[in-house]
Amino acid sequence: MNAMSTVLSQTLLHNYCRGKFICLPKTSNLLLKPYSLNYPFNSHPNATTFCRFKNLPTVKVSGNSVTETSTVKTFESNDVVFQETFPLKQTQREEGKVFIRLDKGKEKKRWELSVGCDLAGKWILHWGVTYIGDTGCEWDQPPNDMIPPGSISIKDYAIETPLKKLSEGDAFHQVTIDIDPKSEIAAINFVLKDEETGTWYQHKGRDFKVPFVDYLQDDDNAIGRKTVFDLWPGALGQISNKLDKAEASQSKDQDSKTEFKEPKRENMRLEGFYEELAIVKEVVTHNTVIVSVRKCLETAKNLLYLETDLPGDVVIHWGVCRDDTKKWEIPAASHPPETIVFKNKALRTLLKPREGGNGCCELFTLEKEFTGFVFVLKLNENTWLKCMGNDFYIPLPSSSSSTDQHSQVESSDASVPAKTEEADQKVSYTDGIISEIRSLMSDISCERGRKSKTKAVQESILQEIEKLAAEAYSIFRSSTPTFAEEAVVEPEISVPSPKVSPGTGTGFEILCQGFNWESHKSGRWYMELKEKAAHLSSLGFTVIWLPPPTESVSPEGYMPTDLYNLNSRYGTVDELKDVVNKFHKVGIKVLGDAVLNHRCAQFQNANGVWNVFGGRLNWDDRAVVGDDPHFQGRGNKSSGDNFHAAPNIDHSQDFVRKDIKEWLCWLRREIGYDGWRLDFVRGFWGGYVKDYLDASEPHFSVGEYWDSLSYTYGEMDHNQDAHRQRIIDWINATNGFSGAFDVTTKGILHSALERCEYWRLSDQKGKPPGVVGWWPSRAVTFIENHDTGSTQGHWRFPRGKEMQGYAYILTHPGTPSVFYDHIFSDYRSEIETLLSLRKRKKLHCRSIVEIVKAERDVYAAIIDEKVAMKIGPGHYEPPNGPQKWSFVMEGRDYKIWEAS
Repeated sequence: MNAMSTVLSQTLLHNYCRGKFICLPKTSNLLLKPYSLNYPFNSHPNATTFCRFKNLPTVKVSGNSVTETSTVKTFESNDVVFQETFPLKQTQREEGKVFIRLDKGKEKKRWELSVGCDLAGKWILHWGVTYIGDTGCEWDQPPNDMIPPGSISIKDYAIETPLKKLSEGDAFHQVTIDIDPKSEIAAINFVLKDEETGTWYQHKGRDFKVPFVDYLQDDDNAIGRKTVFDLWPGALGQISNKLDKAEASQSKDQDSKTEFKEPKRENMRLEGFYEELAIVKEVVTHNTVIVSVRKCLETAKNLLYLETDLPGDVVIHWGVCRDDTKKWEIPAASHPPETIVFKNKALRTLLKPREGGNGCCELFTLEKEFTGFVFVLKLNENTWLKCMGNDFYIPLPSSSSSTDQHSQVESSDASVPAKTEEADQKVSYTDGIISEIRSLMSDISCERGRKSKTKAVQESILQEIEKLAAEAYSIFRSSTPTFAEEAVVEPEISVPSPKVSPGTGTGFEILCQGFNWESHKSGRWYMELKEKAAHLSSLGFTVIWLPPPTESVSPEGYMPTDLYNLNSRYGTVDELKDVVNKFHKVGIKVLGDAVLNHRCAQFQNANGVWNVFGGRLNWDDRAVVGDDPHFQGRGNKSSGDNFHAAPNIDHSQDFVRKDIKEWLCWLRREIGYDGWRLDFVRGFWGGYVKDYLDASEPHFSVGEYWDSLSYTYGEMDHNQDAHRQRIIDWINATNGFSGAFDVTTKGILHSALERCEYWRLSDQKGKPPGVVGWWPSRAVTFIENHDTGSTQGHWRFPRGKEMQGYAYILTHPGTPSVFYDHIFSDYRSEIETLLSLRKRKKLHCRSIVEIVKAERDVYAAIIDEKVAMKIGPGHYEPPNGPQKWSFVMEGRDYKIWEAS
């Protein structure tokens, strides 16, 4: 059943044991544990999965009538045939304000900057200063006399000060910083952090900045901008200043040949101000709904008991079904009290309060011919609670077979009937394909060991493997009925090893970029990510990309020095190991950001040029390419494009390649990285990357090959084959061992969405126009990263259209990458729904796309015959023929359906 607004829930794993529907304990991936209830089921002392009802009213059944009495009856544990606890998560938005005031302090010679927030939370002011004459965006620590009590230092560049409540019971928090107007401070920079949620709050996507000098007044993120007057006070000073500007303007007009002189930048006198800025906080609440089913031995009817700790009036919108199509029906009376019929399609029952007033519950009596109980929970007209985007589905023991004949239990998001003989045959045939793939891999591995296999033969074997893998996927897509999740997971793990498909891992990866351009400023980013690991796993991410780990000239990590020094602005080497271990525990692979193109030298040569390196890899200028005049290397010419900010490494040198391979293997062994994100791979030949991947054997690898798309007279060309071919060429040079970011697709999405030219999303052959249209298993699709977005904004995705981008990449083939800033933003719930859909429908990097519409104002496609989507303001609805479609979600200019 569709609803106006839904809230997702996640379900525990089901298994079948000794002929009973039971719920086996499983470690939850939720970041927060669900609220504990006083369950009406008393656990059996020897088997935690078998329950009994306790303190429930006796139910007397006479014909079709059901009545309740006050008699207390306890059902034996072996009467319960099904039980499940569904965690429910709701995200609510709380609106508030940040208050910023600059005013004279109690001592008139000093000033005070006060920052406050009126939302409840554990607020921290993360701040630093900029001194007069500083260049760049780096912070410094303030003088000691400015630091409020209770503050802590973050390395050498920031302070964290907790905001304090003004009074008990008051949600308003505030901190005050004392300022000496005679100091050399040019500005105070800060961001707010709510430690309860781990969320950072910025101003216009950047740090808040309170400037004290005039030349910083024009910054977009400046707070309390003021006009700078000369030394005359009051209104006279304002008039005089304006007159001076007018005279200067006339003088310039009269003598246009006069040489222009840069006006002198004077320090600004402090002037008080007060500003209020809107802030929105997302608050997550956790509840549960518990459902259990008992078979009544006297009547053979099913007794279903449901309870929840949701507060207030809760309405259950429900029905029953007779088969695996899950078509809703209204059962015959009698129904629970407070039940009404809704449009002859479903029933609505107001749940009754539980004893003690904590939550509500209801008991349902269901006829034996029904196979399932379906429902959603309604909190109000705009809020409906569903299960992973679908209706809750509870399997019922059928009358035609006893409970111990059931061999599968319905997972909350997939239909799981018993396997047929035909399905068993398909599994057997698939096992044969898996064996054949393993045989091919043994062959190619053996030949690599002898180094006698030609490149052509190796590529032929790899192509054959891809064909076999695609055939296996096709079998799973076409098999009827569908298998339980366990039946699909096993081949996913056993078929692709890192050597089978090193660019894509299993093919079902969903990548999370686990940082932005500002992440280093906290000084403890690894530990902050560790706290979010379970949550990211619960969303469906299988791989996370961590920032560069090495010591670096730039705090972001992309100007590395000593490659073996892993203490960085993101945290210590021990913290890095800790966070990697945590992600492994929750089932997420970890990519290290390897900057192999360039390296910053620590020493100068005899000519004063910085091209001599220190640390464990103490290379000299032979390691630097010879065609970059800035660094006067003695190596060979570069095999790619030079990056002029640092010495480019000459990968043609044997000693360089040997050292890099040893370093990558050391990172795999010592830190536990599972693969690599390779920075600026345009700078060196992909064949060297193949060598590095052969040695380090990553589970997953992706390179950043970013150059300009094709334009004619400032307008993007429709045909971007040349651009994607350059990326394909680099992948080919790695022998297909690495994927690459699909920059082509990002660029085309920019133009299509900005200009309402959705026809661009289909190439001349009716295929996706990016790398994903030519080599989807090696395309890593994305819409934003730390360079294009964040506070850099080098190539920002069209504002307000980000969810159209995610609706595209999270439903299409390729390996999608989601940017950290978007996961923890207003788009969070929409992204979660798309991630759940991709996982539920088992879309993968080789999924088949049928583009059904690519017009001026709309693009629509059907993927694997499982998912239909459209983006753009134009209209599209998937046709309902033999294939039935169910609405999943919609947002601003996008809509998604799934096959019923």
